[in-house]
Amino acid sequence: MVEFRLPKNSRIKPGKTWPRPDAKNLREFAIYRYDPDAGSNPRLDTYFVDMDACGPMVLDALLWIKNRIDPTLTLRRSCREGVCGSCAMNIGGLNTLACTKAIEELDGVIKVYPLPHLPVVKDLVPDLTTFYAQHRSIEPWLKTVTPAPASEWLQSRDDREKLDGLYECILCACCSTSCPSYWWNGERYLGPAVLLQAYRWLIDSRDEATGERLDNLEDPFRLYRCHTIMNCANTCPKGLNPAKAIAEIKKMMVERRI
Repeated sequence: MVEFRLPKNSRIKPGKTWPRPDAKNLREFAIYRYDPDAGSNPRLDTYFVDMDACGPMVLDALLWIKNRIDPTLTLRRSCREGVCGSCAMNIGGLNTLACTKAIEELDGVIKVYPLPHLPVVKDLVPDLTTFYAQHRSIEPWLKTVTPAPASEWLQSRDDREKLDGLYECILCACCSTSCPSYWWNGERYLGPAVLLQAYRWLIDSRDEATGERLDNLEDPFRLYRCHTIMNCANTCPKGLNPAKAIAEIKKMMVERRI
């Protein structure tokens, strides 16, 4: 029987249980804590949040903990409106945005981890360096050879509608970090989020670099590691379907060979 052992300092150990507030309406949170500079294993700290003094979202609870109990808790956040993607993390076993995940939707102890299968900078902050470099590699901007018009590039209503379900992506990385193919081949496979972004430019009627973009994706790993598991669509906090976009890119690859 094969036995797998986690690397040193990766096994999560029990952490500190912080005192309960003097309140009746409490929710228990188990939060991942890890400081790579400390040289110790990650741990799960337990906190109790007074829901009568806290907002309804998980991000509200995390900020309540940081402001009132433990100022060392580290996390990313910005817009608090589900627009920036900064507060993406694993909550109750699902990758989502802390600012749009309601506490009342979660039962029992609420477990909060950073996005999975990424290096951890500290606590709930993952290292997205590779993810952003992959996004940059697809050149996510309009590329044309036609001289620029005097005012703007025009687009028909039908062509504009083709971008619906694509432009809404906020690059939170929830989908990519839920994808097993990205877990195992993250250095070479671009992942659902970046490929959805790539498709957004491939079908933009104003872009004139379709062949060049497809050439850039023609690789056994960059595109073809997708096995349509659909984790990406199930976890996307914006309700998008990266798997469909990836399938459409593959279809474009086939069609240009005919």
